[in-house]
Amino acid sequence: MKRWLLAVLAFKLSPAAAQAEDHWGFEAMLAGHSIGVHRFVVAGPPDARIVDSRAQFTVRVLGIPVYRYRHEASEQWRGECLRELRSDTDDNGARQHVAQRYEADCLMGFAYWNPHLVTQARLIDPQTGRIEAARFEPVADRPIQVRTQQVVAHGWRLIAGDQRIIVWYAADSGRWIGLDAETSDGQLLTYRLPTAESRP
Repeated sequence: MKRWLLAVLAFKLSPAAAQAEDHWGFEAMLAGHSIGVHRFVVAGPPDARIVDSRAQFTVRVLGIPVYRYRHEASEQWRGECLRELRSDTDDNGARQHVAQRYEADCLMGFAYWNPHLVTQARLIDPQTGRIEAARFEPVADRPIQVRTQQVVAHGWRLIAGDQRIIVWYAADSGRWIGLDAETSDGQLLTYRLPTAESRP
């Protein structure tokens, strides 16, 4: 395991870090155009961590909305194990609700905020509640725009089902700073931290 990842894991497991609330407010862009925001809040100690996720996307063509996506999820964690998931999703009119507990196995969701994610072989999809086989591959470092500056980032490609996602972590701190995903029609969806954070 790379030295930077070991350092970040040690920080995440320290008592001081365990009590803090952390959050990310990403601007979502499709093919370079802003379509909305996705916000994550992680709070509580490792044995009682709560994760809240909220996304709102609207794709417009010539100013006319042609696609809408809304997703809200609340997760309860015990250590590195996702124990309860409640989520509601509206994928352009197709609605899905998940209310499920996971007691048999210690599995993670798509917890991009957690450096342990890249060690997983199975993940729980927060939109469907299903368990997906997952594989992570390191990708070459590159600069990522973080608010007003360029930051060198380590990347990991996540392959799970039909999803192809690259998760970016700051090389100096290991903090999650971005995401690139290929959509079903071959377009590029990106998450970047904006200068001024918006809330869905």
